[in-house]
Amino acid sequence: MTAYRSQFDRSIEDPVGFWSDQADLVEWSVPPDRVLDDSRPPFYRWFEGGRLNTCHNALDRHVAGGRGDVTALIHDSPVTGAKLEISYADLLDRVEQFAGALRAQGVRRGDRVVVYLPMIPEVVVAMLACARIGAIHSVVFGGFAAQELAMRVDDMRPAVLVTASCGIEPGRVVEYKPIVDAALDLASYPPDTVIVVQRPQAEATLVAGRDVLWEEAVEAGRGADVSCVEVEATDPLYVLYTSGTTGKPKGIVRDNGGHAVAMAWSMRHVYGMSPGDVWWAASDVGWVVGHSYIVYGPLIAGLTTVLYEGKPVGTPDAGAFFRVVAEHRVNALFTAPTALRAIRRADPESVLVREHDLSSLRTLFQAGERLDPGTFEWAGEVLGVPVVDNWWQTETGWPIVANLRGLEPMPLKSGSPSVPVPGFDVQVLDPGGRPVASGQEGAICVRLPLPPGTLTTLWGDDDRYVASYLSEHPGYYMSGDSGYRDEDGYVFVMGRTDDVINVAGHRLSTGAMEAVIARHPDVAECAVVGAADDLKGQLPRGFVVLKSGVDRPHGEIVDELVQKVRDEIGAVAAFRVVDVVDALPKTRSGKILRRSMRDIVDGKAVAVPPTIEDASVLERIRADFAPAPTPSRPITEEGTA
Repeated sequence: MTAYRSQFDRSIEDPVGFWSDQADLVEWSVPPDRVLDDSRPPFYRWFEGGRLNTCHNALDRHVAGGRGDVTALIHDSPVTGAKLEISYADLLDRVEQFAGALRAQGVRRGDRVVVYLPMIPEVVVAMLACARIGAIHSVVFGGFAAQELAMRVDDMRPAVLVTASCGIEPGRVVEYKPIVDAALDLASYPPDTVIVVQRPQAEATLVAGRDVLWEEAVEAGRGADVSCVEVEATDPLYVLYTSGTTGKPKGIVRDNGGHAVAMAWSMRHVYGMSPGDVWWAASDVGWVVGHSYIVYGPLIAGLTTVLYEGKPVGTPDAGAFFRVVAEHRVNALFTAPTALRAIRRADPESVLVREHDLSSLRTLFQAGERLDPGTFEWAGEVLGVPVVDNWWQTETGWPIVANLRGLEPMPLKSGSPSVPVPGFDVQVLDPGGRPVASGQEGAICVRLPLPPGTLTTLWGDDDRYVASYLSEHPGYYMSGDSGYRDEDGYVFVMGRTDDVINVAGHRLSTGAMEAVIARHPDVAECAVVGAADDLKGQLPRGFVVLKSGVDRPHGEIVDELVQKVRDEIGAVAAFRVVDVVDALPKTRSGKILRRSMRDIVDGKAVAVPPTIEDASVLERIRADFAPAPTPSRPITEEGTA
């Protein structure tokens, strides 16, 4: 790992020199005079004194460089049948038009704009238009409940909210405008203007004096100054709220300068992409993946990016992803393991994969949820390309741990996203804050300062930023995930720190148990949570979803799973109870709601999280839950049945 090691070591030992060199990947109107401002730890700032514009780096410079005719954005919507290719020049024209619309509504540098849109080209246009005029955007996942939207509106106090009349899910239309109207009735600080994209699937009723159609807003803005506004590198580009929050939401603040540099560097070095490549991050712009790797990263790097309005299954079938890859000659696909598990469950024999020419595909990237060995092995065998995990968070904005395909591709290890990315000084700490030995599990933390592109604070709440991320181990960012490093330096992320359970004094990772269960040939996906137990403190309880077509008795499968965990984790795990369910409750970004499941197991009241994909799944588990049976076998000296 010579090339990797030299860059990583330099990034840790000489971060100023390292990131000074990487700053040349973007265009500055005024170069920074101080690469790292470390005068107020733990509040670090990158590229102090520098001035630039993120929209210029994503669009204008490519058009000026003669690449205006290159396709910037491919919109593919199987739920409507719409397909559209937009060149860099055309996208720039659309962004300038909407920047004029925002100008006409009085939006200026530093003002906030809330964006509540489905996966249509207007969402990309709105984000870039905000960046162009120096406004701060906050994208809220389309379809979020009114109360959740109202909280975000009150936290941001936007000048304008941009929405659509509806979003489209498989088999149903979700009307957005009634949600927006209800949210603004609840909000204490509603915007003066709501700009509405009218969609034919469900036209919205406009509120007089407040609502304006997108086309009318654009017409009103013709002639406005839409040139790029220079902003400070340290000025906020956007605020993105973390999923699953309760009470006042946590708004992650992303700056302009560090973010642009991190996006340019990661597209080239982490993902191995070059100008003209076709890149598809199969996520939603409401999540951090959509911000970093549907919009900003690929456009700053000069790629063609795919914007997909559909699902991995059901639009129309489990071959949907492969149809998009083949049709648009996608070179790299980035998706969540949960999407692959859904495809595998619906098409266990991979019949639909073989119907498409996937010769353009070089790499499959995975993130958002732990990549279990079974899914890793299945995807690699079926697609015939490297399956590359990478681990990061909404807070960091780009990978903490990855296999750097554009710097030095390394051997892939099942269960590991590979090694720390340059700039991230990853340490595994014990409860006392001391580094642990190789192979020993602990809290995964990153030594400060975090590299460019990561969160700078929480919107309007520096104290909460410190308390949430920087207080448990002073001098470190606490990721909230647990894991270990092996003797080769590879990082294994086992799950959230609160998913480590204590069974009769033994600290055990539910993620390790899930890895064992997921390898069973009949299991499509699984989750293990810790259930309160009077004798042992906690006991693990498994939930499994079986592959389509499995018709064996569930009892046989459960017995095999219990034995596999006993064989591979040990009898100390006391793993004895498994429930076969039809689906696992997940957020819209694909994360399994393990905490909610644990609360159900413990008999606690469970509030349905606003980020949930399908609340009925959680309700079915709640309704079907039965207390774990008392084991008929005696407790042995080793502490388990």
